[in-house]
Amino acid sequence: MDPDHELISGCLNRELDSQNKLYQRFAPRMYGLCFRYAGNEMEANDILQNGFLRIFSNLHQYRFNGSLDGWVRRIFIRTALNYCRHNAKYSKEIHEIDFDHHATFSEDAVSILSTKELLAIIQNLPEGMRTVFNLFVIDGYSHEEIGGMLGISEGTSRSQLFHAKVLIKKQLQYLETMRIKAD
Repeated sequence: MDPDHELISGCLNRELDSQNKLYQRFAPRMYGLCFRYAGNEMEANDILQNGFLRIFSNLHQYRFNGSLDGWVRRIFIRTALNYCRHNAKYSKEIHEIDFDHHATFSEDAVSILSTKELLAIIQNLPEGMRTVFNLFVIDGYSHEEIGGMLGISEGTSRSQLFHAKVLIKKQLQYLETMRIKAD
């Protein structure tokens, strides 16, 4: 029998060992996904727990028509989006934020960033921008799909992404300046 079939069968039979194995298999990666969408660790943990509740509640619906990893990931993305939707507004006025459209940085600034630093930059984006950035850049959704998921227009999705990139560039420029001064 396929290991995924065995694991799912055990979970459906409420075997704690199988449930633990499923949790251990996906928790580290899904926590990373949750953290990208959340504003902080506490929110990420809430999303993670809600995601696993959905996984275990809906496991009987998994039809083995694709990878279990992909199915789990989609549930976690929807869970994170639902969490964000209930805790923030995505239509926040963009003009409230001071943008410098001429922000520049060298490619070296990106290459010397640690994963932790890059995650921190993304975490500091306003929630709507952070969500659109994650969906488009990291999770690979189109603006049309993002608009449907978030209940916003395709244009708003594009605008949120554009402004997220501007803020990221400004932060990279600042970090590069600080590193040059430190040297």
